[in-house]
Amino acid sequence: MLKHGLIYIFLLVLAGCAQVPDSQKDERDPLQNINRPIYDFNMDVLDTYILRPAAVGYITVTPVPVRQSLVHFTNNISAPVDMINAGLQGKPGNASVSLARFLVNSTVGVFGLFDVASSLGLEHVDEDFGQTLGVWGAGDGAYLMLPAMGPSTARNLTGDVVDNFVLPEIALTTPQTILVFALKAVEARASLIAQEGLLNDSLDPYLFIKDIYFQRQLYELYDGNPPIKEEPDDFDEDFLESL
Repeated sequence: MLKHGLIYIFLLVLAGCAQVPDSQKDERDPLQNINRPIYDFNMDVLDTYILRPAAVGYITVTPVPVRQSLVHFTNNISAPVDMINAGLQGKPGNASVSLARFLVNSTVGVFGLFDVASSLGLEHVDEDFGQTLGVWGAGDGAYLMLPAMGPSTARNLTGDVVDNFVLPEIALTTPQTILVFALKAVEARASLIAQEGLLNDSLDPYLFIKDIYFQRQLYELYDGNPPIKEEPDDFDEDFLESL
């Protein structure tokens, strides 16, 4: 099955190697002729036959309180990574909050199943090494559509590698790591079911997802306060002064 899937990806990539029309070129996405076939494979094969059915089944059989507890649990596992990256970004306040959240939720919150810390005013702040690289001045790099994982960038892919290997979340065995990854993936897909209409109604779903991804990355990089770009002046100032 895996072999056939890899062959299918390879054929899709070959099919997508045609030149991208000038009207669709995006300097953020120099690999678009490869990314689009991978996106099609993700949506038409992996999502249609595996991820979405799993997410629907998960929603059907899992009560909302249990889902919330699982989200709290996976967030708590990530708290040490949030703390380390906040420190690397020069945010001692966020680092202290992440440490306090981990201590409170790991004890009073029963291994993170209950988010007691938020009720104490210690709100979750997501920090990763991709954001750390951005704070240090690294650009996004090329936009990437990864098989089974979805949108990313060269910078964020590097950050994910560091977070998952160099800065391990906590001492987990391989099966536990896979379980946590699966829980995050299924919950993330389940949370998007209500928004599927927006994607289906878009003129180009690939571009829609890419734009949303970059907006979210900018939002997270600036902790919810991205810089506001000034609109260019449509008029010539010298001409206006001559009136």
